[in-house]
Amino acid sequence: MSRAADPDEELHDRVFLARVLEPGDETAGRWLRELGSREIARRLRVKGARPDGVSERRWAGLLARAERADPARDLAAARDEGVRFVRPGSAEWPGQLDDLGDARPVGLWVRGVADLRIWALRSVALVGARACTEYGSHMAAVLGGGLAERGWVVVSGGAYGIDGAAHRGALAAGGATVAVLACGVDRPYPRGHTQLITRIAEQGLVIGELPPGDHPTPSRFIVRNRVIAALTRGTVVVEAAHRSGSLATARAAQRLGRHTIGVPGPATSGLSAGVHELLRGDAVLVTDAAEVVELVGDMGELAPDRRGPVLPRDLLAPGARRVLSALPGSRPAPPDEIARGAGTTDDDAIARLYELRALGYVERHGDGWKLTRQSMISLRQDHSRG
Repeated sequence: MSRAADPDEELHDRVFLARVLEPGDETAGRWLRELGSREIARRLRVKGARPDGVSERRWAGLLARAERADPARDLAAARDEGVRFVRPGSAEWPGQLDDLGDARPVGLWVRGVADLRIWALRSVALVGARACTEYGSHMAAVLGGGLAERGWVVVSGGAYGIDGAAHRGALAAGGATVAVLACGVDRPYPRGHTQLITRIAEQGLVIGELPPGDHPTPSRFIVRNRVIAALTRGTVVVEAAHRSGSLATARAAQRLGRHTIGVPGPATSGLSAGVHELLRGDAVLVTDAAEVVELVGDMGELAPDRRGPVLPRDLLAPGARRVLSALPGSRPAPPDEIARGAGTTDDDAIARLYELRALGYVERHGDGWKLTRQSMISLRQDHSRG
């Protein structure tokens, strides 16, 4: 009869594997699914049998990493920084990360006091270009603040540009935000965002797959993006060129069946070209936080109807509007000419003209009718708004 798994042993095995395995390694994820973390950790510790699907050279590299791994040391270093390790199956684990299948994280290092699972239930990813424009930075901050004000958690990558603006917008609104890093959560990256990431840890959460002290690499940024996509209900891309890590996040969201959302920019901007390409596909265009929430939120969380101002002529009956539109702007016109222009009878046109006269739109000149001076000014203003 097999012995029940010890939670502490499971924790140490997962922390050990987080040091040995690279994030997003689907082959290793298959080993974990088929053999379990206990068995894979054992084989790595004792240089046991090589699992299926791995070359001798790669297994040797993993064994070399395993020799240097010390889960007790990593857990102690994490405790010193106020960091905890959250593993699959634990109370704080966000179940939506299981949608990643064999690419699911071995576990997550979490810095901050909030419950990650609860926060992730109502969260939106907000990502975009590092070298963003002023417009992009403004939109990201406004969206981040608007989502926070509506009770949504803003998730991003802590980077320069759109990520930083999104985090700051949420923080400025007194809201919740999560930074998903591609390095150890005890060493903020980029260095220029040390103060921002520290503040996020105090007011929100900083999370990552890599153990304490680990550094970022280009490939780690790419695989990190799948966590952002899986953790949230939808991914909003504010600015992104054709080659952009933000597009990788959006495509991961699409594969996972999450909402993919884009904020349009100028058609002439290369930094909006990637977003526009998404919008030509399955992504949905939004312009503010209310429209994002309408997509990702619960039934009934609708954005307000968008319409221009109500103009005085909008309040006229349709027949009166047609007669008003049929009057020439520069001269009086006889009723029969106005009737032809309005597509009605002479008698109906005369009746409508007297209605319009009572409302101050027209005046009679001998046998003809013309617009009043005030009406002409008002109509010109209405046309300029249109």
